[in-house]
Amino acid sequence: MNTEIVDSFSQMVREKNVDKDVLAGIIEDIFGLLVKKKYGLEANYDVIVNMDKGDIEIFLERVIVDEVEDPNLEISIDEVNARGNDDELEVGEDFVEPLSLASFGRRLINLARQSLNQRIREIEKELIYNEYTELEGEIVVGDIYQVRRNDVLVNHNKNELLLPRMEQIPREKYRKGDTVRAIVKEVRKTPNGPIIIVSRADNMFLRRLFEIEIPEIYDGVIEIMKIAREPGERAKVAVESSDSRIDAVGACVGMKGVRIHAIVRELNNENIDVINYSDDPIVFIQRALAPAKLKQIEIDEDEEKCTVTADSDQVSLIVGRNGVNIRLAMKLTGYHIDVIREEKPFEEYEDDIELIDLREEIGAEIVDLLINNRFDTAVEVLTAGVEKLKEIEGLDEEKAKVIIDTIKNQFEEED
Repeated sequence: MNTEIVDSFSQMVREKNVDKDVLAGIIEDIFGLLVKKKYGLEANYDVIVNMDKGDIEIFLERVIVDEVEDPNLEISIDEVNARGNDDELEVGEDFVEPLSLASFGRRLINLARQSLNQRIREIEKELIYNEYTELEGEIVVGDIYQVRRNDVLVNHNKNELLLPRMEQIPREKYRKGDTVRAIVKEVRKTPNGPIIIVSRADNMFLRRLFEIEIPEIYDGVIEIMKIAREPGERAKVAVESSDSRIDAVGACVGMKGVRIHAIVRELNNENIDVINYSDDPIVFIQRALAPAKLKQIEIDEDEEKCTVTADSDQVSLIVGRNGVNIRLAMKLTGYHIDVIREEKPFEEYEDDIELIDLREEIGAEIVDLLINNRFDTAVEVLTAGVEKLKEIEGLDEEKAKVIIDTIKNQFEEED
């Protein structure tokens, strides 16, 4: 058993990079406990562990006496002589006796084995915790081995990583056996061992992907100043170059978009807008709301509020689908943004629309009613406004507003 124990610990030294002296100390403690169990707490003993040779030696020290009162601490001179007193020891001197494991009995040996296994598990837990604590914020690559209702379990170097639902990219499919990349977001200590939380939805994951795909960012020539992200939908990344000869946005996008496309594919086709950072909040807000064209920007730096004015046909670009564009712009700039729609004069619309072509949008009966009242085109209806339309028999103010809004939306879609 001596050799088996030391070999198992030596293997841990090689695989886990554990200090030899620490492991040797654990073995000494365990076998010291064994001696105390058999010979009492006052027993004098010595445990010598040689990790290199794979050897454990246990020695019990007892005082030589004429008459023994405590056999755990004393041994009679007669017994010493009977064993062959080659060193010619006398009463009052210490008698050092080597102990074999077999002399402790099966029960104590099993206790020692259980204690060793427990200490090994504790060491392994601590090693795993320390290893992944150092990896926090870094990307790891693992294999999915279980997909559960609310989380995914990932195998990384034979350790279990947890990818919770809230750290997953929405609508991304995870299958057993697939390889997945994620950042180590958090390492928690628990009585059952460390829990390692990984994430694909965190902003840091996007930052690390930029560092991998774009050498200028990894080298520090280009710096990521801000990131705003709605995983699986869209992200905005503000970058700045410390070298005036290097276009920060161009370097991130790459020739024909090859660099940014690699990141987009990794993120399940999440759209990524890369913009140039600016210390000027007005310029930064304008860039964050691109490609929309703004007519005016008013900001309150103390309250971190902003009001932008734009033509009605630009509002949909500012807001974006389901409001994602303006939400990301607010996250990126730190300003709350309000939008004021400025109606475009009807005469500025380049292409008028025949009402007969809007039967599907407005309704055939409404179109016929408008045409019968000498309205033939969309611009004519917009010019008339709600007040004129509600004078038509069969149209009230509510219906008139719906007609006007529907026609305006048609012009905005065409733009």
